[in-house]
Amino acid sequence: MTIGFLGAGKMATALARGLLARTEQGQTQISACDTNPSARESFTAQTSIACGTDSRELCQACDVLVLAVKPQQAVDLLRNLSHALEEKLLVSIAAGLSTARIESCVSSSTRVIRVMPNTPALVGKGVSAYCLGINANKEDAMTTRTLLQAVGSVFEVAEKQLDAVTGLSGSGPAYVCMVIEALADGGVAAGLPRDLALQLAAGTVAGSAEMVLQTGTHPALLKDAVASPAGTTIEGLRVLESKGLRSALLEAVAAATRRSIELGS
Repeated sequence: MTIGFLGAGKMATALARGLLARTEQGQTQISACDTNPSARESFTAQTSIACGTDSRELCQACDVLVLAVKPQQAVDLLRNLSHALEEKLLVSIAAGLSTARIESCVSSSTRVIRVMPNTPALVGKGVSAYCLGINANKEDAMTTRTLLQAVGSVFEVAEKQLDAVTGLSGSGPAYVCMVIEALADGGVAAGLPRDLALQLAAGTVAGSAEMVLQTGTHPALLKDAVASPAGTTIEGLRVLESKGLRSALLEAVAAATRRSIELGS
């Protein structure tokens, strides 16, 4: 499989690095292009893959193209590359941009799949969701799943759900990193060395998530199992409730979902 990234930003770099680490040598050939010199330099530094500037040449050389530019830039780029994308599989990770909007910019022979990945793909723990455009077929879906499974878990969803996916798992790593940072700061305030506090915070978040995934137990039940009567945990939970942690996370997902819809329009 030959994969070309149209755009070499952080998400493209995460996907490329994940693919390189988790596919056999020679099984997948990866190329990229970007008009931004700093993005090209960063992509090459992190992947050891040369990153060019000629998007048309990239399209001609690759079977699968990953649209990894900002939604505001995507439409003009796709219109300019319409002929070069004929008979190609185009996998879009441009937030908010619907398959119909993408298909209106390219040839009818271009098969479009819309994907929302997230940055933990960099360490093989990504969570991605995808939907098929009108011309994409089962083989295209399998190709996309193979690409994404190399860097984590994959789910097929209805397109109307992808904006919510963007607000939750697409933006979610930033929310969780903020939680980890805050927990570590709390540890430092309580007297722990910063390095230790950060390791404890990150490990606690990772382990708790793995418990939910492996046991299938609702997180509310896992929370209750730690909260002994009149103990330390219930006192901490009382403070979190009073400060609105639950409400803040709910609103963050809702706000990011709305922004995804705005970007698409």
